[in-house]
Amino acid sequence: MKNNISRRTFLKLSGATAVTVAMASNLSKNVLFAADEVKKKEVKKVRTFCEMCTVRCSMEVRVADGKIDFVGGNPDWSATGGTICARGGSSLSQVYDKQRVQKPLIRQGQRGENKWKEVSWDEAYDYIAKKMTEIKENYGPETMAFSCRGGMHKKYMDTFANAYGSPNTFTHESTCPFARTVARDIIFGTNGVDIDYGNVKYLITLGRNYFEGIHVPQARNVMNALRKGAKMVSIDPRFSVTSAKADEWHPIKPGTDLAFVLALTHVIIRENLYDKEFVDTFTVGFEQIKDSVSATTPEWAEKETGIAAKDIERIAKEFVAMKPKAVLDWGWRTATSPEEIELRRAAIHVNLLIGNCEVPGGIFFTKNAAMLNQLIGSNVVPTIQSPKLPKFPKMKPRVDGAGVKGDPNYFIPKGDGVVHYIPEAILTEKPYPIKGWFVYRNNPMISQSNTNRVREALMKLDLLVVCDLYLTDTGHLADVILPESTFLEREEGFNDATGGSPKYTLRQKVVDPIYDTKPNWQIFKELGEKMGLGSYFPWKDMDEMRLLQMSGRKELVEQAKEKGFVEFKMPALYLRDPKSVATFVEKFPTAAAQVNEKGIIPGPLLRLKTPSKKMEMGSIEVEELFPGREVPRYRTVKLKEDDQLYFLQGKVAVHTNAHTHNIPWLNELMPENRLWINPETAAKRGLSNGDKVEISSEFGKQPATLLISKGIRQDSVFTYFGFGRNAPGMKRAHQKGTNSNILLPTEFTPVCAMSLHTVGIDIKKI
Repeated sequence: MKNNISRRTFLKLSGATAVTVAMASNLSKNVLFAADEVKKKEVKKVRTFCEMCTVRCSMEVRVADGKIDFVGGNPDWSATGGTICARGGSSLSQVYDKQRVQKPLIRQGQRGENKWKEVSWDEAYDYIAKKMTEIKENYGPETMAFSCRGGMHKKYMDTFANAYGSPNTFTHESTCPFARTVARDIIFGTNGVDIDYGNVKYLITLGRNYFEGIHVPQARNVMNALRKGAKMVSIDPRFSVTSAKADEWHPIKPGTDLAFVLALTHVIIRENLYDKEFVDTFTVGFEQIKDSVSATTPEWAEKETGIAAKDIERIAKEFVAMKPKAVLDWGWRTATSPEEIELRRAAIHVNLLIGNCEVPGGIFFTKNAAMLNQLIGSNVVPTIQSPKLPKFPKMKPRVDGAGVKGDPNYFIPKGDGVVHYIPEAILTEKPYPIKGWFVYRNNPMISQSNTNRVREALMKLDLLVVCDLYLTDTGHLADVILPESTFLEREEGFNDATGGSPKYTLRQKVVDPIYDTKPNWQIFKELGEKMGLGSYFPWKDMDEMRLLQMSGRKELVEQAKEKGFVEFKMPALYLRDPKSVATFVEKFPTAAAQVNEKGIIPGPLLRLKTPSKKMEMGSIEVEELFPGREVPRYRTVKLKEDDQLYFLQGKVAVHTNAHTHNIPWLNELMPENRLWINPETAAKRGLSNGDKVEISSEFGKQPATLLISKGIRQDSVFTYFGFGRNAPGMKRAHQKGTNSNILLPTEFTPVCAMSLHTVGIDIKKI
């Protein structure tokens, strides 16, 4: 296999343009379906923010005669420039979808039989309260687990769970970006670190797919950088849309990215190309890093990765030549190898070696209200406040040990936990059993690895409550379904959208609920009151909560209602950039005391929440708990047998993880996934384009439809994830495509406890 492909060849291989045109054509035929019969007498525009993915872009929604007829971006939201992606635009079709769960449901018959009784909200609450009380009395409150996608709703879920007495609250993070999250926490003492994509001049991406795993602000910024002449190098086993827009694509052997990164590190240190002053001032662990990469030469890395040594050497030197406006992206959905934490730490280290921290075009810390107020010396920017609550009851340790000193999961944030540990605790009852699971807007049967084991665990539960919009694969096995209102039918509070400066978005109800559904905060509040926990929800409604969040400042609430957000007109600040520091001090003269003789503000970078207070390229804490891992080291891993293929998955631009596949417009755009396979690999196995095949691992098997493409390595296959639904209630998505997680193992990678997304598979024609 050749190690690189020219841009001309990229364009020949890529079908991205054709797909985009087809999508736009399909969408245009349906865009007014909800308003075709509406005579526009009364038109209003409401600003809110999206929930079709975790980015939560600000949007403006047009309502005609009480019905939504257009969803677009907020023209005043600079991060998106008033644009919105297909997922956000499709929220209109979600609101009016008759396949949504329309009333609370209680299971009739055996779990999974799909027999339901529509009930009132009081009946549903009574059922849940009775079962949760029984679990608490018989086994203890800690045996009830709660999980959700991250967002504002989590505070309400956590309050309910902790008031009940359970410490076991989780997000889906351990199935997606946890390796980068934990790596940033270890190195910086915070996860609040980002990349200034718009000003970068040299960008290396390790499988990060900006143009399919759409994060609208980031995708726009990357495109702007490319238009201004930035160079992008894509390191990816598959020819993604991002690879198509890159200057170089290097189809790396799956699971060997760390070897490539360590070789870059080797070249930078060997040639003395690193920023010695930055490294000496702001970091610890350089000498250990230097020793650890003495043998990780480009020649060594070529044998591991398949990328030519001369290319690794050249890329390293080109990268350094553009410092500090050069970035090695540490990734997003990150679990290509059991050594994932080492890869993400090593990627961050490359950035620190060239001193690209807190400068334009490099990496930066999010400038939240607390940081800026400290620099200025007064509370110029309000922080989002939370209500004062009674003390929670004393709780037992978490079932996964997250955040517990000395536990292997010590580095896992307690607020997230390791969600794929829940099925293991159900089945093994270690360290204690989980008897009940409240699943809010996440879908373990699709989003968690080893689906068959997840199903086995769910079948064993005493209580499974699912709160969602649709009767999902997980909901299909539930005892109770609580239908949530879509985000366009909900009044909610402020969301912290801080990046380079503090900004708070506001969610406003656009139309009244179409069905008998409720917002998350009301569900948890009412269920809490039903269970005698009302004192933990001391606010009356969302108007009262919003005012509380803004410390009683009515003008900020009114501003947010009008604009969709609150911003504070702060100048862009990079702590190590004299020009931006001078501008900041000009506006806030009291911050001058923080500026040193070089015209920068170094203080916050020397007061980090790490043991050394600096950026830790070497971590004694990691070494104490995981000997041999003070700094990243390469360990060869075996992900497949010799006669198997690497099974890879990733995101597609029109769907979000396990969330969107039954939404009318998005399902029409892409109802199922296909399995990419190299033409030479297919020919050797007697396979043709469009063939129906069965793919299998030791954990399960799935049907797939082949897509022959030169854009995938000969030793690998690839599919988009989130498909292959088995719940009859998901009628559009039902039994369409491949559920990739059925094939993946239950895995807890070292240090970050990630689930693993790469496995060896066999393939045969049906």
